[in-house]
Amino acid sequence: MTDAVNVDYSTKIPNNVGLTEDRQVLRGLESWHPGYLDWWKDMGPDGFQDSLVYLRTAISVDPKGWAKFDYVRMPEYRWGVLLAPKEEGRKVNFGAHLGEDAWQDVPGEYRAMLRRLIVIQGDTEPASVEQQRHLGRTAPSLYDLRNLFQVNVEEGRHLWAMVYLLHKYFGRDGREEANDLLKRRSGDADKPRMLGAFNEATPDWLSFFMFTFFTDRDGKMQLESLAQSGFDPLSRTCRFMLTEEAHHMFVGETGVGRVLERTCQAMKQAGIEDPNEIARIRALGVIDLPTIQKKLNVHYSLTLDLFGSEISTNSANFYNSGLKGRFQETKIDDDHRLTDATYPVMRLIDGKLTEVQVPALTALNLRLRDDYTVDCARGVERWNKLIEKTGVSFRLQLPSSAFNRKVGEFRDVNATPKGLLISDAEWARVRDEYLPNSSDGDFIDSLMHAESEPGRYAGWIAAPKVGIDNKPGDFEYVKIAA
Repeated sequence: MTDAVNVDYSTKIPNNVGLTEDRQVLRGLESWHPGYLDWWKDMGPDGFQDSLVYLRTAISVDPKGWAKFDYVRMPEYRWGVLLAPKEEGRKVNFGAHLGEDAWQDVPGEYRAMLRRLIVIQGDTEPASVEQQRHLGRTAPSLYDLRNLFQVNVEEGRHLWAMVYLLHKYFGRDGREEANDLLKRRSGDADKPRMLGAFNEATPDWLSFFMFTFFTDRDGKMQLESLAQSGFDPLSRTCRFMLTEEAHHMFVGETGVGRVLERTCQAMKQAGIEDPNEIARIRALGVIDLPTIQKKLNVHYSLTLDLFGSEISTNSANFYNSGLKGRFQETKIDDDHRLTDATYPVMRLIDGKLTEVQVPALTALNLRLRDDYTVDCARGVERWNKLIEKTGVSFRLQLPSSAFNRKVGEFRDVNATPKGLLISDAEWARVRDEYLPNSSDGDFIDSLMHAESEPGRYAGWIAAPKVGIDNKPGDFEYVKIAA
C-alpha cells in the first residue's frame, strides 16, 4: 500500500492505496462500480440526479487541505478509496496482542470477526442514504439541500471504503458481502438493513437534523473505536472517514439549533412566554419546543440501541483480539487488557434499576455508549444556551437510558424519560407526552415545503450564521435541473 497523501484520479476510482499496481482489486472494484451506480440512481436522492450541486470532493488526505469545492452532478461524483497516512512502527494498543506490530493483513484466526465488523459498518452507510432519499423535495433552503447531498455522497464514499477492504482482504467471501451491501434496503420487510435504527423512516427535516446529530454521532463513536484496530488498513480507513463524519454532525447540531432559534424568535415576537402553549406557537408556523423534545427523545433512544446489549461477549472478543478498541483508547490510563477490571452497569433486578459491577471486558458496549452520552450532552447544552439567550424558559434534556428501548437490559420495560418504571397501562396513557404521535407528525409534515430561491429559508428555520465555503447568503448551492 502506498503512503501517498494526494489522491490518484487516473482510474475510475480515485484512491491513495495504489490501485494501479493492484490490478486484481482494481478489476473487482470496477466490476462493482456499475451496480453501485444503479443503486445510487434507484435509492439515492430522488429527483435531483441531474442537478448541479456545490459539493466538497477529497483531493488529498492532508487535514490542512484535503478537499476542493465545485459543482458536480451526484452520479458523476468521484467516489473513491482513501486511507489516512500509514504510521510507521504502529502497534496493537490493547487486548491480548498489546505491543505487537499492527497487522497489515488479516490474522487468520480473526477473519470471520473482522469481516463481520466491516460488513456491519458498511451496511449503515447506504442505509442512511436510502432513509433520506425523499428529503430533497421538501428542503427548507438550497443551503440545506446542498448539505443533505454532501452527507449523502460522503456516506456513499464510506461504503466504498468498506467495500475496498472486503475486496482487498477477504477474497470471494468479501466480494459476495460487497454485493449484498447493494441488495439490502432500509425498511424492506424481506431484506432490511442490519441494524434497527437504519430501518426507521426519516420523514421530515427535523428528523434528518436529529439523525445527523444523534445517529451520525454513534457513527463517530464506532469509527473512533475501529480506528484503534490492530488491523492497520481498517484503522487508516476509519481515521479518514472521521474527517468527513464531523460535517454530518455539524449539519445536525446547527440544523436543530436553527429550528430552536426560529421558534424562540417567533414566540418572543408574538409575546408568548409559555412554551406549552402549543396551539398558539404552531399557529406561528414554527415547531414548538415540547415537540422538539419528543423528537430528541425518539432519536436518542433509537441510537442507544445501536450500541447493542450492555453486557456482550462479542464486544469482549473484539477487544481481546485487538480488532476494536475503546473510544480514544490510547488516552485511557489503565493496562489496556482489562482482565481484572470492572465497570458499573444498571441492571433490572427484582423490578428495580440497580447498579452492579461487571467485568469491564463484557461491558465495552456500555462504556462506549456512556462516552457517547457525554458527547451528546455537550451538544444538548449548546442548544440550551441558544434557547437561554432568547429569554425563553425551556431546557432540552436527554432521557434516561431505560426509556423507549428495544435492545439490552430495558427492552421489556416501560420507563419515563426520568427513568421511572411504569405499567403497560400507564405507558399507554402517557406515551404521547414523551414520543411524537401522529398529530405531531402531521403538523411537522405540514411545514415541509421546499424553498428553492437562493438566500431564502422556510419560515420554521433560521438562516445559518456562515455559508458553506464562505459563500454569500444568496449563493446558489444547488442548480436544480428543470
